[in-house]
Amino acid sequence: MIEIRIHGRGGQGGVTLAKLIATSRFLQGLSVQAFGLYAAERSGAPIQAFCRYSEEPISNRNLIYEPDHVIVLDPTLVGAAIVAGLKAGGWLLINSPQPPEEFASQFARNRLATVDATAIARDNNLGTRSVPIVNTALAGAVGRMLAFPLHEVCAALEHLGFKGPNLTAATRAYEELRLLESPHDVGPPGGLAAPADERRGPSILEGAGASLPALKTGQWATEQPQRRQMIPPCNHICPAGNNVQGFLNALAHDEPDEALEILLRTTPFPSICGRACPAPCMEACNRIEVDGAVNVRQMERYAGDHGQVTTEPLAERDERIAIVGSGPAGLTAAYHLARFGYRVKVVESGPEVGGLLRSGIPEFRLPEDVVAREIDRILGLGVAVETDHQIDRQALLELARDHDAVLVATGLQEQRDLQLGMDGTEAVVQGIDFLDHVHRGDARVDGEAVVVIGGGNTAMDSARSALRLGARSVRVVYRRSRQEMPAIREEIHEAAEEGVCIEMLTQPVALHEAPGDGVRRRYRLTCRRMELGEPDESGRRAPIEIPGSDFELACNRVILALGQSPDVSVFPDGTEVRENSQLLGLLETPLFAIGDLATRDGTVAGAIGSGRRAAVHIHNVLSGAQVRISEHADALRDVDVWSDEVIRADALKLHLFERQPTAEGDSLSMAARRSTFDEVHMGLEDASEAARCLSCGVCNECDLCCTYCPEGVLKRVGHHLEFDYAYCKGCGVCVTECPRSVIFMSHL
Repeated sequence: MIEIRIHGRGGQGGVTLAKLIATSRFLQGLSVQAFGLYAAERSGAPIQAFCRYSEEPISNRNLIYEPDHVIVLDPTLVGAAIVAGLKAGGWLLINSPQPPEEFASQFARNRLATVDATAIARDNNLGTRSVPIVNTALAGAVGRMLAFPLHEVCAALEHLGFKGPNLTAATRAYEELRLLESPHDVGPPGGLAAPADERRGPSILEGAGASLPALKTGQWATEQPQRRQMIPPCNHICPAGNNVQGFLNALAHDEPDEALEILLRTTPFPSICGRACPAPCMEACNRIEVDGAVNVRQMERYAGDHGQVTTEPLAERDERIAIVGSGPAGLTAAYHLARFGYRVKVVESGPEVGGLLRSGIPEFRLPEDVVAREIDRILGLGVAVETDHQIDRQALLELARDHDAVLVATGLQEQRDLQLGMDGTEAVVQGIDFLDHVHRGDARVDGEAVVVIGGGNTAMDSARSALRLGARSVRVVYRRSRQEMPAIREEIHEAAEEGVCIEMLTQPVALHEAPGDGVRRRYRLTCRRMELGEPDESGRRAPIEIPGSDFELACNRVILALGQSPDVSVFPDGTEVRENSQLLGLLETPLFAIGDLATRDGTVAGAIGSGRRAAVHIHNVLSGAQVRISEHADALRDVDVWSDEVIRADALKLHLFERQPTAEGDSLSMAARRSTFDEVHMGLEDASEAARCLSCGVCNECDLCCTYCPEGVLKRVGHHLEFDYAYCKGCGVCVTECPRSVIFMSHL
């Protein structure tokens, strides 16, 4: 992208010049922007105008602080502020009768060009003798300077209605432009060029070559504007505690490494959650009120898959910590504790590290190589692992004796059944066990009629896996309606698309053996129709049986996916298991239950959040530190006021945002899905979806407040807004123009 900043005075046509340059590029098929910044709107007052063009769509709406080229319409404005931020080797075009060599000592880092656009405008009767209009002449000079063919410049003039003398002026300036191609110095900034940390310092008026008014009008104000940061709804609701707005902002600026670094502050599993998270952040997204939620899940996947970040321990400590269970909660706790510098050992009862991340989510949703990559990141921090080691109450006591803290993250291991009459036979299999067999490659349902009982993710994963393994038919029965199903919405929809029949308001009652066909056993599943009554303790409407509604389903296999409950037999009798509540009775070693064992949340993201909270809690207990978990997670902006309020859509200026539908990405065809365990969703090709983020309640430096400040007394320095209260009247224009409710008025 090429960015051009134009300095002139009101009445000289600077904004029109920006439009002429943009139009010449637009006619060649490029994406363009052209806009002005007037400050005090009167003839002769300093103004700035801006132009951008690129082969890619332009989403940046900010002022231009670091231009590739600068154009000066009035030579009286020439000075250090004019070239603030101008890139080394960029062109500086000055409307002046003097040759470019006259300015070489002042601007040693840049290529220089001059043209007497004023004389050309007067000769062609453009404007008046006192205020000649130099824009069309300078359009020709810009074309020559930037190697645009003259006919492209003339086409832009004609497109905007400029004829006759304007074309003559542009052609003459194109021919008379004087160029000094080689900068004297292309090294580090020097001379009159402003240092990098000061490039955004001058106010609008100062940056345009004028000065602030002498009268300090701030004493008139009864209110003053201040900058605040509120909590975006996505940050607030994220079970893992991620800084969603922060990593989306990094991706919007094409910084996948920075986005991944922000995510790794809170979660070690961005690529996994980018595939398997139910994404409550998307349901809470304020952009729904405009055109659809930002596809946060796919953006987290993009950051995890494309970002490159090296993670290392942040310190080195002597304390040893044992973690029982290597699911997402245990591994997340291990990750954060290892980064704190502790010596961490993970004890896993199974043959592989990862728990249900490996065996409970099929590869068409979560590929094995993705899981392995993110687990390797954790183990690379020095986390030790002991597999095939079952922990009972006595073994837990031994761990407590040998370690400074113990975390138990064994998840939900007790599986529920329905007492159908044939539980424990080959006719009935638990969904978790079935998915484990699928993972190991020894599940067999080819040609069978399969019934899956349940409405959660395990039920959907089991049904979709059975289809891929060649089941003749797959039917899910669920005793409530679709609205109450706890599975991820997209998974329910995709299961139905792939051919799974979903029977709502259906309660299985009994399973009976039926006459076989000589090849496989047959069964009859008796079911009863249900209706919904008042909400129960879960908050969902309770199913009520409809008398006399029984019917039968023929099947060869029943898969139970009714959820799980925690196994607390490892703890002393009478132990009350709650998150962040220390379990007593095991020597003096801090012992905590984390993840689904303590929260019953049942999601990967929820387990990640619990593991992180536990790690911080243990670190505070052992070290005496006061590390705090905050919904302002790792904020990157300097603000005056932190607000604990979650910002809602009605606080935003939604009419200021362009409509743009949610990007979904490509997926496998329906025909391919039923014959392969290849990943269904292929991800997004780029991170442009992140630019749809409204940055709710967090300044994304759109600069509208600076642009519309009528006094020119508001400026941005780096990431900080500076209000010059000596001159601010408290008019509130900046508050009115802020799309994200970042600026508010404070009473004096």
